[in-house]
Amino acid sequence: MTALVHDVGSGASVSAVTAAAYTVPTDAPEADGTFAWDSTTIVIVNASAAGATGVGYTYGPAALVGLVSALLEPAVRGRDVFAVPASAEAMSRVLRNAGQPGAGAYAASAVDCALWDLAARLAGLPLHTFLGAARAEVPVYGSGGFTSYTDRQMTEQLAGWVAQDIPRVKIKIGQDRGSREARDVERMILAREAIGAGPELFVDANGAYTPKQAVRVAEAARETRFAWFEEPVSSEDPAGLRFVRERVAADVAAGEYLTRLADAERMCAAGAVDCLQADVTRCGGITVWLRVAAVAAAHGVGFSGHCAPAISAAPAAAAPSLRHLEWFHDHVRLESMLFDGTPDPRGGTITPCPDAPGNGLTLRTTDAESFRVA
Repeated sequence: MTALVHDVGSGASVSAVTAAAYTVPTDAPEADGTFAWDSTTIVIVNASAAGATGVGYTYGPAALVGLVSALLEPAVRGRDVFAVPASAEAMSRVLRNAGQPGAGAYAASAVDCALWDLAARLAGLPLHTFLGAARAEVPVYGSGGFTSYTDRQMTEQLAGWVAQDIPRVKIKIGQDRGSREARDVERMILAREAIGAGPELFVDANGAYTPKQAVRVAEAARETRFAWFEEPVSSEDPAGLRFVRERVAADVAAGEYLTRLADAERMCAAGAVDCLQADVTRCGGITVWLRVAAVAAAHGVGFSGHCAPAISAAPAAAAPSLRHLEWFHDHVRLESMLFDGTPDPRGGTITPCPDAPGNGLTLRTTDAESFRVA
């Protein structure tokens, strides 16, 4: 099946792809409207060729290591280093019967990101330059404010971002699967008080509400002037998203769980969002992420990067219509623990590594080893 994909010749081919999983405890219990966790697993992929190694990763179960080694590594090994879209197509085809959406796309994302990094390193260029930079700096928003936090934890976290001159921050709402609307509104008011009048306030319900619930909460919290309502209802319900979008002042956003380009197109065509989101570690990697950005632009809606900021910085700099990138507390902490070369958000933007080739990230192997689970 993969023989149908033809590489162009560059003189270098992918020689090996390896994967390993690491589980890192959170620094405090974390929860949103529909899920709770106390650790996060990152699956890191290395792709090698001609003496160079590129790194990519995804956030998902350790079982993804098996998908990479059993299916994806054979699909891309021997392919032209610079023909990354051809490798992406090969991975999509080999995942057809195993399941391309969901876990398959997560695993392919990690490999795709590693392949782009490898190509840029062999070219001797920073990854954002190799992709075609559209900006030098990427706007970010501070993201955390978990429903499991005490009021003090939440307000101190938000104030910390504002002190770094990050002009937009996000909290989780929809507590206990949307059953505590009054508490959600109370936390939104506390968040506004913590950040002051200037910064933008974003909220994320993680699909916890029904459409009418979401509208009620938005109306009750109108005084907070929140500007962003992420997944007020499930991304599986584009009609519900559109219902909310047509009735609230805040921009409605969704898309972080999309793993197929066609699903991004359907969400935009349904009029479901003011801003489409995509996660480079979930949607199919940099190859598909940039295509999702083009879909958003074609529909005249905003585009925002979801989580994983260290590996998202370079493609974010290459997306002309990008609104911002999520500076997610859980991932920021983990990435800074495991990698050298992670970006700095002070001033409200991050800058892709300008000096080193590739994405600028280097795994601290010794530090990571104690967290390795596969």
